[in-house]
Amino acid sequence: MNIKQGIKRKIFQVAAFGFSNAHIMNFKGGRIYQGKWKNFCNPGLNCYSCPAATLSCPIGALQAVNGSMEFNFSFYVTGLLLAFGVLFGRGICGWFCPFGLLQELLYKIPVPKFKLKKCFLYIKYIILVVFVLVLPVAVTNFMGMGKPAFCQFICPAGTLGGGIPLIATHPELRQAIGKLFSLKIFILAVTITGCIFIYRFFCKTICPLGAIYGLMNKISIYHLETDQHKCINCGKCKKTCKMEVDPVANPGSAECIRCGECVQACPEKALYLGFKTYNKKAAMPDKKYK
Repeated sequence: MNIKQGIKRKIFQVAAFGFSNAHIMNFKGGRIYQGKWKNFCNPGLNCYSCPAATLSCPIGALQAVNGSMEFNFSFYVTGLLLAFGVLFGRGICGWFCPFGLLQELLYKIPVPKFKLKKCFLYIKYIILVVFVLVLPVAVTNFMGMGKPAFCQFICPAGTLGGGIPLIATHPELRQAIGKLFSLKIFILAVTITGCIFIYRFFCKTICPLGAIYGLMNKISIYHLETDQHKCINCGKCKKTCKMEVDPVANPGSAECIRCGECVQACPEKALYLGFKTYNKKAAMPDKKYK
């Protein structure tokens, strides 16, 4: 990958991580920031209950509204997710997600690396439907309120950023630890281990937010295009892609996080990543291939 492009993306990721977790001193007392910024949702996955968190988690907010006693539809959160998705698609995952940055850092640990079987990619869509959309509405308590099922039973980002710091600083919470928290620690351990051996393991298999953005990759303004007339089918872009996407065959793949590595790997500059529509000349055959 082009060094400048790689540094640019990392700067965006670090900046997004820093802004999303600006209240770092709150870790000392286990306090949760409750200021005005919590009225807004983070475009990437970042737990509301993390002491350092500046913004709310969009998945948590979506479940909270859908699972309220009135079962209101969350027009604000849904509209925000659609706006982010239409603008960037899974470019949010590749450039702005705090948990995405953590996964990439874990993957740098020097151990043998593996690829994931395609069937595992569909798990995140099942999680989205069952734990984010259905259970908060279908399963309610005695007050008629639904449970934020994904946050409560699965989310490893919430366990790492919220659960562990709060339990470490609040003795009363440690007394309430039960089997559910043990389950979430197990899921976190599996996720961290998976991310060490498989690039963005959580993004590929578990993340419902990535599933939402991925569904909009084909219509997102920030998009990937292929100039079929320039492409010489060398396969370098496919070999470069850590998300295991073939940019030539499927530039709008739901798994593509718009990192740009395939664009930089292409020797013929046949791939384009950006907001503009690819140059109209791309539709004309290159003279050297006539």
